[in-house]
Amino acid sequence: MKSKSYPLENYRKTKMEIGYVPRKESTQKTYDRIGFMSGLEVHQQLDTDKKLFCRCPAGIYQKADDYDAEIIRHMRPTLSELGEYDGTALMEFKTRKNITYRLKNITACTYDVDDTPPFSVNLDALEIALEISLLKKLNIVVEVHITRKQYLDGSIPTGFQRTAIIGVEGEISLTNKKIRLIQLSLEEDSCREVSDIGHNRIYRTDRLGMPLIETVTYPDMVNPDEVAEACQFIRFLNRSTGKVKTGIGSARQDVNVSCRGGTRVEIKGVSHIKWIPELTHNEAFRQWSLLHIREKLLKKVKNPGQWKMNYMELDGNNLHFNKKVSDDFKEKGYKFYAVNLPRFKGILSHFTQPGKVFADEISERLKVIACIEQPNMTHSEASEPLIDDKSMAYVKNTMNTKTDDGVVIFWGPDDDIETALETIEERCQWAFEGVPNETRKSFSDGTTIFERVLPGADRMYPDTDSPPIPLKDEYIEKLRKRLPDEAINAYRQMKKWDIPEDTYTYILRNNIYPVLKKIVENLKYEPKFVGTLFGHKMKYIEKKYNRSINFQYDHIYNLLENIKKRKLEKEIIFKMLPVVYEDPEKDFESILSSINYKEISEKELAENLAFLQKQYENIGYSNNNGARSNWLMGQLRFIAIGNFPLTKLKEMVK
Repeated sequence: MKSKSYPLENYRKTKMEIGYVPRKESTQKTYDRIGFMSGLEVHQQLDTDKKLFCRCPAGIYQKADDYDAEIIRHMRPTLSELGEYDGTALMEFKTRKNITYRLKNITACTYDVDDTPPFSVNLDALEIALEISLLKKLNIVVEVHITRKQYLDGSIPTGFQRTAIIGVEGEISLTNKKIRLIQLSLEEDSCREVSDIGHNRIYRTDRLGMPLIETVTYPDMVNPDEVAEACQFIRFLNRSTGKVKTGIGSARQDVNVSCRGGTRVEIKGVSHIKWIPELTHNEAFRQWSLLHIREKLLKKVKNPGQWKMNYMELDGNNLHFNKKVSDDFKEKGYKFYAVNLPRFKGILSHFTQPGKVFADEISERLKVIACIEQPNMTHSEASEPLIDDKSMAYVKNTMNTKTDDGVVIFWGPDDDIETALETIEERCQWAFEGVPNETRKSFSDGTTIFERVLPGADRMYPDTDSPPIPLKDEYIEKLRKRLPDEAINAYRQMKKWDIPEDTYTYILRNNIYPVLKKIVENLKYEPKFVGTLFGHKMKYIEKKYNRSINFQYDHIYNLLENIKKRKLEKEIIFKMLPVVYEDPEKDFESILSSINYKEISEKELAENLAFLQKQYENIGYSNNNGARSNWLMGQLRFIAIGNFPLTKLKEMVK
């Protein structure tokens, strides 16, 4: 039976009511209107041989099914010194998760599974963290104190992460403003998640304990592009030392977002900087939407403290689901429940994010807290309901639903029903408050889903197993003297040199700027040529060819130096790059030989040109001058490269 069209209309209507604007159409006025505010927590793995608090090797990864042992644990909340429970701890306890750790002997030890105290901190990691703190103009602490930060999702077997503040109150410079930094911390990385289905969560411990720095900013960014730019600069500064790990998963960022009247919501583990603008834009408007939902509910419900939902168990035989879903439910022996939400009509289908409505906020929490995998519910305003209109009418009549009420129908194992009911009621009660404090998981389309309740501010406490580490002034000054060029200085210099901006990310991310600067200043090559050589040509080669483990960007400096000594034209390096990328041990003459370079005079080139001109006419190609020139350039290009500038070849062809 076809569903009614009004819910989709309500989605569009409420989207207009809150004044949602797509990111590409938004201006600073858009973000000022909703009071956009954002800060960052940027995590970066350090390039050390050992982990932070043990002597296991760092950076050796295992496959999901490659492990020597499994340990199963359960998390439970404990009272704080003030006799209180942390909200995150209570939420995780409700999930009744079995936490399984997959260990491999080569990458884990008894410290990782909380069976032995920590070793002394990795001093190589501490030194790198200090250097990066100085780059960011942070004030270095007098003593390093190790503390414990609670992690209650099972990602760290101890239930806490050992962390230490290294520097406080610094700043970074963006193109048009400065962003204040709260602190930089040195900490141990968490486990890698393999899967999280139902009541079972599985982790790998290979990444656990790797040295990691976290850079935290103030919420100084007032639009999504500033957030992305700030993140990029922090990443540039980290990489400019050449002492951090690169590649997938080596750098991750959490983004904190709020709007006027909202609250800090943390988008966890954003893997790509390019996702940040869309994610922060949509999160600010999601909060703006939740505030509109609050105002609507407060107009309908005069005493929110007394608002309560009612529910009843349903006979699944009276519900007509689509066949695939129905068979799945019967096989699992699920229970079915209907929940009546007084005065919630129009709320369940209210816009929150592109393609999402308020009902999705409930469904996501059912998955995370009650551990009921999606699809786990349908509702009275669903644009594509899982049950037909007749079944929904049966439910409404049975529950004596009023015209202005909303109805949710959910299902799941009997053991999860009580938690599910508590979860639905809690989320709906939060709707009267506005925006819940929570962390959310990001997706590439710019949307997010609920991940867990945001931890409280008292989640950190001293680690009695680790003594403080004093930092002497002379040691800090020694580190300060060997700092690399700041990314912002590199950025400004490349701009002055008129190097295309689309090369900056690649050059700074791969710490190529020192080599680029040396080529320009020592060998006197044109900066724009060198910038595009790296940022365009080299980027292309890295995608197409296999890199030798011995290749370094300094090899390109050596190539250009030899090209200049031999008085060859600079364009010849385009043919030489793939060779040196795959085999950097080859000497210069061998590289020339492998690309079939042959020295040719201008007279010989002119003779070749005359011969090809006649050949073109004999073949009977187009008489169009443009076609003729392109064909001749194509034939002569490879023998001219290295001998003549391509601009001169073009003149000869004309």
